[in-house]
Amino acid sequence: MKKAVLVVSFGTSYHETRKKTIEACERKISENLEGYDFYRAFTSNMIINKLKKRDNMFIDNPVEALQKLADAGYEEVVVQTLHIICGEEYNKLKEQVESFRPKFKRIALGRPLLTTIEDYKETVEAVRKQLEVIKPDEAIVFMGHGTTHESHSAYPALEYMFRDNDMNVYIGTVEGYPEIEQVIKKLKADNIKTVDVLPFMLVAGDHATNDMASDEEDSWKSILEKEGFKVNIHLQGLGEYPAIQDKFVNHALDCAKELEKELA
Repeated sequence: MKKAVLVVSFGTSYHETRKKTIEACERKISENLEGYDFYRAFTSNMIINKLKKRDNMFIDNPVEALQKLADAGYEEVVVQTLHIICGEEYNKLKEQVESFRPKFKRIALGRPLLTTIEDYKETVEAVRKQLEVIKPDEAIVFMGHGTTHESHSAYPALEYMFRDNDMNVYIGTVEGYPEIEQVIKKLKADNIKTVDVLPFMLVAGDHATNDMASDEEDSWKSILEKEGFKVNIHLQGLGEYPAIQDKFVNHALDCAKELEKELA
């Protein structure tokens, strides 16, 4: 039986962070799913078109990739998303996978990073492993992408779990709630003086480089400095964290196990 694993991410046009994040996750997933041929897809058509035009780099969207797998005679497919929350992009992918179900004997979609309560707990531990101990008057500020989708509550829920685990972490979003204004309000209330700012995104791409770390007056770095905080910027996407990579691997392995049960 021909088997394939399709790893799907939003994508990025930043080569360096793609190698450290998306490709690192893809490689680990491929290495751990023995007997499965590896394929990749991006969900952002804007990024796909940019890479095609700028770099002559051709990447399929999920529908194109699934059709190629069907045409090539694959019978079993594990689709593993590298999305962070069960938001709009993931739900669109879910619908696309369902539409292709009749074309394969078996197909399964792996869950995003933050899905079950256990996922949240493991993500908190993954961040704890990665980051150094924070001093009492310092804090980590994560920039999440954010969404208007009903899954927006994932961000405050995660912050709550960080606090429950005695980690001085604040989470804001670029497109959603809470925003940087709410983060600053809480930082001041807690008498924080120094903040380490990182993206809570798979890659350190456009949002991290421009909206978070640039010297533009509306960047998070500039806004926080203007409010009197000492700011340390870390351009490191979640996909660089070994424990986060391992989580996506485990989600893909869970899929493969489910398909094995169907076979039994």
